[in-house]
Amino acid sequence: MSYEQLKKNESIRTYIRQADKSLESLGYTEHSFAHVTLVAENAGNLLSKLGYDEHTVELCKIAGFLHDIGNLVNRVDHSQSGAILAFRILDGIGAPAEDIATVVSAIGNHDEGSGVPVSAVAAALIIADKSDVRRSRVRNFDMATFDIHDRVNYSVTDSKMSVSEDGSAIELRLVIDTDISPVMSYFEIFLGRMIMCKKAAEHLGLSFRLFINGQQLF
Repeated sequence: MSYEQLKKNESIRTYIRQADKSLESLGYTEHSFAHVTLVAENAGNLLSKLGYDEHTVELCKIAGFLHDIGNLVNRVDHSQSGAILAFRILDGIGAPAEDIATVVSAIGNHDEGSGVPVSAVAAALIIADKSDVRRSRVRNFDMATFDIHDRVNYSVTDSKMSVSEDGSAIELRLVIDTDISPVMSYFEIFLGRMIMCKKAAEHLGLSFRLFINGQQLF
């Protein structure tokens, strides 16, 4: 089992594609291959930079790629249903039980409604997922009909998540066009996610910092 093999699995790609179509019908931002690939690779890179072994990094990437397939069932409790789907997929291809447990527990804990950073893999998945705020996630380009999620995502012209130079913190740096959305709108919809990122960073022995337009706000 490898991340690259799972990315090419057509059944998995169908589940991700159809899950995203369900969210599109509900008016949600993009949750398809761009999102899950970015989350997978950012989460894996984060653990790699923190010195975790290659196998743990690989499991983190797998969890990131599969983390949103539960939206195929329903948006409500999608982390839990996604964990069950991931279990069936990974068990079906003969993955070791310990690896399945790591991936499934991370997916089941990635949503801010009920999730907690139960492991390094879960913590990295949380941070990578909640940090994916960008203009290209917006499907509807008619600004006159934007809801607050569209407006905030569309206002983000640059986004970067990284480990600080001194290695003490995970930093999310955003550039927001305040003519499109005031900074406070970001906190209105994402404060819970930032608090979750803070807890996830602490699990990794780090702090979490949010910078918007060069100013530290969290």
